[in-house]
Amino acid sequence: MKSASAASRKRTPPFSETYSSALAAYLARPDEAALRQAYELGRDSMTSGTSLVELAIVHQEAFAALLRKSRARSREDRLVPLASEFLAEVLSPYDMANRGFQDAVSALRKMNELLEDEIKRIAYAVHDEAGQLLVAVHLALANLQRRSSPQLHEDFQNVSQLLRQVESQLRQYSHELRPTILDDLGLVPAAKFLAGSVSKRAGLPIRITAEFEGRLAADVEIALYRILQEGLNNAVKHARASSVSVHFLGEKNLFVCKIQDDGVGFDPSIVQKPGRMGLGLVSMRERINAVGGAFEIESSSGRGACLIFRVPIHSLGVK
Repeated sequence: MKSASAASRKRTPPFSETYSSALAAYLARPDEAALRQAYELGRDSMTSGTSLVELAIVHQEAFAALLRKSRARSREDRLVPLASEFLAEVLSPYDMANRGFQDAVSALRKMNELLEDEIKRIAYAVHDEAGQLLVAVHLALANLQRRSSPQLHEDFQNVSQLLRQVESQLRQYSHELRPTILDDLGLVPAAKFLAGSVSKRAGLPIRITAEFEGRLAADVEIALYRILQEGLNNAVKHARASSVSVHFLGEKNLFVCKIQDDGVGFDPSIVQKPGRMGLGLVSMRERINAVGGAFEIESSSGRGACLIFRVPIHSLGVK
């Protein structure tokens, strides 16, 4: 004996039939109750992943079938605007979701701008203020060395050498936080500078190639630089790769950044599930979304990974 739930699922009409029935009810009696049903249809279809194109086809076929059943041609003048009202109500959840997404993107873009301003302030503070303090320490040490016994001069030299290493590291971190080369020369030179730093620190060969000339909009260059930072850090920490390549190119109406490694790889369908995506991938996806771009992963176990970021050319402000 079949269960009640199985019988219920069997009796559930397909979406096209439900839509056609609701549309017919509204055309026969255009009241608020029918419009509410249109809204619920739109919300359910959006939740189930129905695209706008699929929804438009369902509407067109349902309305055409209803018109064929209507023998009075004079009724078309009344039915067409009613059908448009019904469709508009069905689409309203999509419109609200799109507006919510646009508001979220706008808020994310503003947050990123605030974060970049704070990063720039910290980078300059590390470079300038910490640098000035280190200069003062060097002068104080030199003064102490002149007043000390010759037996201590070698110790002073060792301390001075350590301070110079600290100064070099702080300068390096400052440039990685917010490289002036990114503001002055653009994304590709900054990417080469970053790759050199990461390669030296991690002992990982990183190759940068570019088939694109000119400058991008400042927010796009910053977003792609941060994405590249995160991508290289992920390759160093998790990929167990022996080399990484980064390629910038123009592809039709898109600017494309590809980060490829020859590491252990992974299953993209698993890491992109809700709650499974790591903070690094989440950060990269949010940054590319904030500038109107898209994010794609190509990978398989044992065959490395390729992260692909695409941004529409028309939104770049190419210089």
